[in-house]
Amino acid sequence: MANDASTVFDLVILGGGSGGYAAALRGAQLGLDVALIEKNKLGGTCLHNGCIPTKALLHAGEIADQAREADQFGVLASFEGIDIKAVHKYKDDVISGLYKGLQGLVASRKVTYIEGEGRLSSPTSVDVNGRRVEGRHLLLATGSVPKSLPGLEIDGNRIISSDHALTLDRVPESAIILGGGVIGVEFASAWKSFGTDVTIVEGLKHLVPAEDENSSKLLERAFRKRGIKFNLGTFFQSAEYTDSGVKVTLADGKTFEAEVLLVAIGRGPVSAGLGYEEQGVAMDRGHVLVDEYMRTNVPTISAVGDLVPTLQLAHVGFAEGILVAERLAGLKTVPIDYDGVPRVTYCHPEVASVGITEAKAKEIYGADKVVALKYNLAGNGRSKILKTAGEIKLVQVKDGAVVGVHMVGDRMGEQVGEAQLIYNWEALPAEVAQLIHAHPTQNEALGEAHLALAGKPLHSHD
Repeated sequence: MANDASTVFDLVILGGGSGGYAAALRGAQLGLDVALIEKNKLGGTCLHNGCIPTKALLHAGEIADQAREADQFGVLASFEGIDIKAVHKYKDDVISGLYKGLQGLVASRKVTYIEGEGRLSSPTSVDVNGRRVEGRHLLLATGSVPKSLPGLEIDGNRIISSDHALTLDRVPESAIILGGGVIGVEFASAWKSFGTDVTIVEGLKHLVPAEDENSSKLLERAFRKRGIKFNLGTFFQSAEYTDSGVKVTLADGKTFEAEVLLVAIGRGPVSAGLGYEEQGVAMDRGHVLVDEYMRTNVPTISAVGDLVPTLQLAHVGFAEGILVAERLAGLKTVPIDYDGVPRVTYCHPEVASVGITEAKAKEIYGADKVVALKYNLAGNGRSKILKTAGEIKLVQVKDGAVVGVHMVGDRMGEQVGEAQLIYNWEALPAEVAQLIHAHPTQNEALGEAHLALAGKPLHSHD
């Protein structure tokens, strides 16, 4: 293995996804000499196989729904179908523009970008393309891939992953989606908008089970209204090909048939065969274990993103990567409060939240110390105009701060910015109630909810 001893980087990053490239950009900005190694495309899962393409599909589905429902608004329009090639072109154009911009950013910060598959060769080096890249510190950011279940083979034909679903050359007539978490409900929403007959199979008792139970129930109600079917509380047992598609059997013997089966049970870390364990890095079921400053048990190695057992969100990867870069540059850093991270599921209607659920708050503070308030979007003028339904639910420690904001409704993801300030600044309901929210906006609903919680409701019943 050739060793380029003339260059020892301050930071060598293995993986160019959200966490890796954020660390590279911030590290270079702070004067570190950075090498970034990526085997596929800069931007990783989020840009090429996750956040960006799925939201593009969901927006195309939203346009389709608006065309179907235009007469509700006095607009004469007709829906003639989905041109999936044109949808993919739109999606790919969005990706391409962002990809070029990211490449330009990395080049402008003078990050040494190395394309190739890297592997740890020591606690301070990575081997890639026959070259040994040395660094004073290494950052592991190799991301994740779609998971499956034992005995369930994802073949890319009738049994597919989210990667396959993003490039499917047709709109399936029917689909079973295994998994009712974020990935599953987003594809269910997009495909239903495209005209697919969708059934979600979720082993737990609710869709989006990580969210507050009230949000789950509101989404389930909305999905029933849209004609999206789901089976909850029974786990998957097997899948087999039929003459025309796939048959899924559940543990209770119930069966479902469809043209395709989308396996959307989550994503697992990419760590096998990369030399992590050989270099003594502590692992758990493929994840790299880190402390609150993203340090592994090996002093010269840190890890971020989907590779570590934190929230699998691009913006979490950004924050973790920035934290590592700033720590290595000698800046004072603060551990991430993962409860304070905004979470958005971009189905129709959207589910957005920050902070903890009512159930979790009761566990922590005691049931008698927790106050919850629901504000129905029916009282919000802008939501009426948009014909969206849903609620904002606030969870408060009695006579104290708001510790959870949970929202369901179209465009609620755009309201989560203020919600994260409310949670992270430990705001009291009366403090938020003093702020004047523009009328008519959906953001106003967040203000109205706090007015009600502060004991002075305006457009809601006390």
